Amino acid sequence: IMACAVMQFLRKTQSFRFLWTPLTASFQFSKKGYRVLAPQNFLNYESLKQQYKPEVPEYFNFATDVLDKWTEMEKEGKRPTRLALWWVNDKGDEVRWNFEELGFRSRKVANVLSEVCGLQKGDRVMLILPRIPEWWLINVACMRTGTILIPGTTQLTAKDILHRVQTSKPKCIITDDVLAPAVDCIVSECQSLKFKLIVSKDQREGWLNFKDLFTNANADHICVTTRNQDPMTIFFTSGTTGSPKMTEHSHSSYGIGLTVNGRYWLDLTSSDILWNTSDTGWAKSAWSSIFAPWIQGACVFVHSMPRFDPTTVLDTLSRFPITTFCSAPTAYRMLVQHNLTSYKFNSLQHCVSAGEPINPEVMEQWKKQTGLDIYEGYGQTETVLVCGTFKGMKIKPGSMGMPSPAYDVKIIDEHGNILPPGEEGDIAIKTKPTRPFCLFNQYIDDPERTDSTLQGNFYITGDKGIVDEDGYFWFVGRSDDVINSAGYRIGPFEVESALIEHPAVVESAVVSSPDPIRGEVVKAFVVLASDYVSHDPEKLIQELQDHVKKVTAPYKYPRKVEFVQQLPKTVSGKIRRNELRKQEWGKTI
Repeated sequence: IMACAVMQFLRKTQSFRFLWTPLTASFQFSKKGYRVLAPQNFLNYESLKQQYKPEVPEYFNFATDVLDKWTEMEKEGKRPTRLALWWVNDKGDEVRWNFEELGFRSRKVANVLSEVCGLQKGDRVMLILPRIPEWWLINVACMRTGTILIPGTTQLTAKDILHRVQTSKPKCIITDDVLAPAVDCIVSECQSLKFKLIVSKDQREGWLNFKDLFTNANADHICVTTRNQDPMTIFFTSGTTGSPKMTEHSHSSYGIGLTVNGRYWLDLTSSDILWNTSDTGWAKSAWSSIFAPWIQGACVFVHSMPRFDPTTVLDTLSRFPITTFCSAPTAYRMLVQHNLTSYKFNSLQHCVSAGEPINPEVMEQWKKQTGLDIYEGYGQTETVLVCGTFKGMKIKPGSMGMPSPAYDVKIIDEHGNILPPGEEGDIAIKTKPTRPFCLFNQYIDDPERTDSTLQGNFYITGDKGIVDEDGYFWFVGRSDDVINSAGYRIGPFEVESALIEHPAVVESAVVSSPDPIRGEVVKAFVVLASDYVSHDPEKLIQELQDHVKKVTAPYKYPRKVEFVQQLPKTVSGKIRRNELRKQEWGKTI
């Protein structure tokens, strides 16, 4: 009966719409007709690869083609009413929205953007908010209006915001009363900004109050028509050899492509509750706090912690019926230092980790104390899940697992030749004969950098790796000097630029340094000006650290500083960061 109804629906519409099945509480794309999927997500890795055959429609919008479809199914009795968002904080406040309530509220926000601010499809909106419910509403509202979202972490300074606004040219910026003063400091230099919205109970001069506008907004809104390759969001990279670059994703690359994350890696169904601890400014928040769970009709759980606190996390996992937990290796390293056996995780079934390699001993401790495996995942801002360990697979601690079904992943040499197992090379994704739809569109305003990553038949990730005889991939290191500390990707150029602003610094080189908790931290090798050589080293280190915290995002400051007489350089005068990195890590790099 449902199949007939869907076919009749298709005949009545000129554009593609999603096809759903209550058996899996998930969708399957098909222009040819209704396709029934098995009740389980998959049986093993081979069945996973065979099952994944998405067909990308010409027209697609996640808000109406996914989120609103869950509401329709619930109203028609084709599935139980499920929570879409479950938000709590340390004060005991709680928000619980089902998909209908999420849709109602997001349409009101869409009208705020389109009617009050006059934003149109293609206009850009910069969003810098902590983990509060409004962050999710604005994300969905931007999809409905066709405006392009530019997320930012709340740790950005005024200088960071200025660079991002001048580079991305948003018409609107939305933040809270914590960062509004920083925006006011730089707004005179931002010609593109026409509207400033503040999410606050208080009024602020020169700002539109989001809460007031939301209260008075109409909930009737017609979603704009978007093609699958229309730009949807822009994430800034960390900035390796220069300032952060803008990575553009389309409506389909995340809205459809992250099926591999939600359905396969996270193994979600509509009855699951997923807690992802990522900060709202990073691509991982889009991965696991929006698209992956909602593609599956699952609930996004949020604990609005000011900072990561292991005790709070463990208490939350034991108090709430969270079934799936997603966090960075740094978080797991902190958690296993506690007595996990004193907690009861009655609902927890699946744990995943991403952002950096996780230590095998941490996986073993977690398994020993909780009985649960940690499934590792590897991806980039430019991609969805590239490699991962999936249920039904043998877990090899320290390995990234096998390629996700979205990509054909190889290890290649500098000439694009595929390397045999055991040989180190570039981790690359095949782009020919067909470029994966779930790959980023481009680096905006930087065609040279875009072209440099697309060489021959491959997209070059910039990371080094090895594949073993069983097809498991192993991460070796980054080929671009980016530092990954506790899941935060930090470009050395930004830290070096901040240091050079201090009169004590002649030049510096920033590299990663091993750390038992964070995996790696920022270390700066600094050549001092002659007037500062005799200064107290400890006081000067503290002064430099405080300086960096003031002029760039605080998480980027060098936790280690070493004063040197000179830096190792190439014949052409370029700093040999790799040599310094080897000094820190030994010969493992």
